[in-house]
Amino acid sequence: FRFGIEHDVAFSKENSGSWAELDNGDRIWRLGVKAEDATSISFLFDRFVLHKGAELFIWNSARTEFLGSFSFKNNKKAGVFPVSLLHSDAVVIEYLVPAGVDEGELSLGMVVQGYRAIINQYEDEERGPYGNSGACNINVNCPEGADWQIEKKSVALIIDGGNASCTGALVNNTANDGTPYFLTANHCLGNPNTWVYLFNHEATNCNGSSGPTLQTISSGDLVASNGGSDFALIELSSAPPASYEVQYVGWDRSDDESVTASTSIHHPSGDVMKICFDEDNPYHANQGGAAVWYIDEWEDGVTEPGSSGSPLFDQNHRIIGQLYGGYAACSGEVNNGEADWYGRFGVSWDGDSPETRLKDWLDPQNVSPSVLDGWPEGAVQYANDASVSINNEIEGVLCQSTIYPTATIFNNGEENLTEAVVTVQLNGNTLEQVNWSGSLGSSQSAVVNLSPQELQNGENIFQVTVESEDDENESNNSSSVTFDAVTIENPSVFQLNLTLDEYPEETTWEVSDGATVLASGGPYSVEGALVVEEFCLPEGCFVFTIYDEASDGLCCDYGEGSYTIENQLNVEVASSNGEFTSEETQDFCASVTNVNENENTSVQFFPNPTSGRLTVMLDEANSMITVYDISGRKVIQVMNSASGILELDTENLTCGTYVLSVSSKRGDSRGVFLKE
Repeated sequence: FRFGIEHDVAFSKENSGSWAELDNGDRIWRLGVKAEDATSISFLFDRFVLHKGAELFIWNSARTEFLGSFSFKNNKKAGVFPVSLLHSDAVVIEYLVPAGVDEGELSLGMVVQGYRAIINQYEDEERGPYGNSGACNINVNCPEGADWQIEKKSVALIIDGGNASCTGALVNNTANDGTPYFLTANHCLGNPNTWVYLFNHEATNCNGSSGPTLQTISSGDLVASNGGSDFALIELSSAPPASYEVQYVGWDRSDDESVTASTSIHHPSGDVMKICFDEDNPYHANQGGAAVWYIDEWEDGVTEPGSSGSPLFDQNHRIIGQLYGGYAACSGEVNNGEADWYGRFGVSWDGDSPETRLKDWLDPQNVSPSVLDGWPEGAVQYANDASVSINNEIEGVLCQSTIYPTATIFNNGEENLTEAVVTVQLNGNTLEQVNWSGSLGSSQSAVVNLSPQELQNGENIFQVTVESEDDENESNNSSSVTFDAVTIENPSVFQLNLTLDEYPEETTWEVSDGATVLASGGPYSVEGALVVEEFCLPEGCFVFTIYDEASDGLCCDYGEGSYTIENQLNVEVASSNGEFTSEETQDFCASVTNVNENENTSVQFFPNPTSGRLTVMLDEANSMITVYDISGRKVIQVMNSASGILELDTENLTCGTYVLSVSSKRGDSRGVFLKE
C-alpha cells in the first residue's frame, strides 16, 4: 500500500550540502532536504559505509525529533541503508567525522515524500502514516485480541521505499537464541536489504489509527524461499533491541489437518496492527501452484493487501503458515465472506537445499521437533508435559577424561508427574536408563543422579532424554551438549584474562597448533568487560591469535583493552597492552611438567631464589633433571648417574620463574624456583 512518492536522487557529501570544521578538528557535513506539503520524509542511502567514530543524525526542521545516531555498526553487507520516516516536510542530515577518521562513503539515492499522516496536525482524516484499512478490521488491542498480546510482539510491517508492502513475523529456532529470522511471503520479495522492518506499530486502544514508527530494523538478508509454499525467510541485519520487547513465535510443522481454529495478525493496507479470527478448520488445498491452508471465510476481521506474509496461528498459538492471497475484504463495516489462503509451514520445512527450506535455519540443533514453542514468552501448557536438562557445566573444552553428570526433570504440565525414564547417550551409544518415581506438581523439578561417563579424546556429544506416560509435548524431551575433551594425562590448563574495549563485537581469538584450532572465543557483547576464558591443551607449543574486525586493536582510541594468558601455576605466558591493528599473535608452550596437586613435588634444592648455581639433592642414581621456563620450553636437561648432590649452572637463564623436574625409577618430583 503506497504511503509516499519515491524520488530518485543522487546527493552525496561530494556534490551536495556543506562541510564545516570545528575548533578541535572534527568536521560536520550537513544536507537539508525539503519536500513540499510532505507529511513525512524517509530515505534510502544507496552507499552507506561509515568508519568507526563517525556518526550520522537526521533531524526534523523544528529539531524536536531525530533519528540516530547511526554509526559503522549500521553498515550492511550490501552497502545500503534504508531509514524510517520523520514527521516533517523538511529535514537536516548531519554527518560528524572526528579528526583523523576517514570520511567513508555516504550518498542518498532515494527520498520518499510521505502523504499519509501520523498525527492530526498534518491531516484531518484519522489514518495511519502508511495506510488506512477497511472499517471491519479489528485493532490488535481490542478486547478480541486480549489472548494474543504475546504473539503480536513478533509481527512487523515491511516498508519498501514509499510502499507499506507486506507483513511478517519473527520465528523461534531450536537453539532459543534470538537469531532474528523473519518469516514472510515469497511473493513479497524484492530486495530485503533495502527494506525497513517496523515493529509494534499498533494503536494503544481499540479505535486508534496511529502507532509508534521508530521501532525499526533496517535491512536483512534472504536466507531461504520457495514458491511451492510461498515462503521467504529473512535474517534481519541485527536483532531488535531489548527495548522493543519482541517475541520469537513458535511453530508447528506437522502439517496436520486437526487444526480447530486459526488467527492472523497483520498490517492491512499498511495500517496499524490488526487481528482476524477463523473458528472453523482450515484445510489443505493448492492455490496458484502453492500448497496452502485454505480458509473459507473469517468470522471476525479480514485481511487486505499489505497483510501478505502475515503469520497464521493455530489454536496453540503456533505459526502454521503465512498469507499468500485471497479475496477477503471489508464490505462497509462487515466482512465480505470471501476466502483467504496461506502457504503451509509444514511444506516449507523441507526442500532440495538450505536455500529452499526452513529446517536448516530453524533447527540448528538438528533435533527435528514437530512443534516448537515461542521464545522468550508464550509457551502453551499441557496437562502432561515432562522435560529434562543437563545440570553440570559440560561445555567448551574439558580437561578431563570422566564426567559426573546429573539431570533435572521438570514437570511443565498441569497434572502431577509421578514416573519417568531418563535415557543417557554418549556419542550415539545408549549407556544407561534411570527409572525415576516420585511426585512433582506443576512447575516442580527433581534432580536425577547419573553414572560417571568416560569421554573420548576430541569431540563428544552427551544427550539425556526423558519419557513419561501420556506426554503431550515431545519437543522438550531431550537435552544435548557437544563439547571437546582433552583426555591425555595431566593436560595443561590456561586462563585468558581479556579486557575488552568499547566495541566488543569486533574481538575474537583462537589458539592453534599451526594446523588445527584447539580453542576459540568471541565475539563479545559487553563494552569494557573483563572476560575470563579457560582452555586446556596437550603438551606442545601453540599460537595464540587475537583479531579485531575494525583493525584498531583493543587500545587505545576506543577504550583500554588488554589481555594476559596464565598457566595453572598462575604465571603469565603471554600478555599484551592491546595496541595492535587487525590481529596479534603470540607463541607459548604447554607441558605436562605443570604442577598437579596429586603429584609428588618434594624435590629438594637451594638456594631459592638463585642468582647462579642451584644445588639439587638426588635420592636416586640415574636421574633425569630437566628445567622448563614458564611457557613450558625445555631450557636445561642433565642425566646424573649418581645419587647425592648435583650443581646446576643457571647463569645463562634470564630472570624469571622456572620448573625443576627430577625423574627416576621412583617417579617424578617437581618444584618451582626463581632466577634473579
